[in-house]
Amino acid sequence: MKEVISSDKAPKPVGPYSQAIKAGNLVFVSGQGPADPKSGKIVSGGIKEQTKQTFENVEAILNVAGLTFEHVVKVSVFLKNMSDFGRMNEVYATFFKGAPPARTTVQASLPLEGMLIEVDVVAALQ
Repeated sequence: MKEVISSDKAPKPVGPYSQAIKAGNLVFVSGQGPADPKSGKIVSGGIKEQTKQTFENVEAILNVAGLTFEHVVKVSVFLKNMSDFGRMNEVYATFFKGAPPARTTVQASLPLEGMLIEVDVVAALQ
């Protein structure tokens, strides 16, 4: 069975998908971007500001499932520009203080105008 996980402290889905799904002992968080959950608009600033907001959105969803970044086992990062990798990585490191999860980072066309980053994660219940 699967269970839908949803947080009102993260942006609402803009399509036919759930913010996250719990299946067995895993939680799959759908791609999250740098939208402010209240306004629904992309936050202003550059990659650092967008990375921070993106991971705050992921955190809000994890928290509903009773999880933290310590539970994350896999992260996929999608960047509009690979030249932003270093600055993204600086902010990313502030969210993963212990043993960091496995990660993939790729350059991608992103769905919303002005969007520089999208992230999805898989977390394991312990």
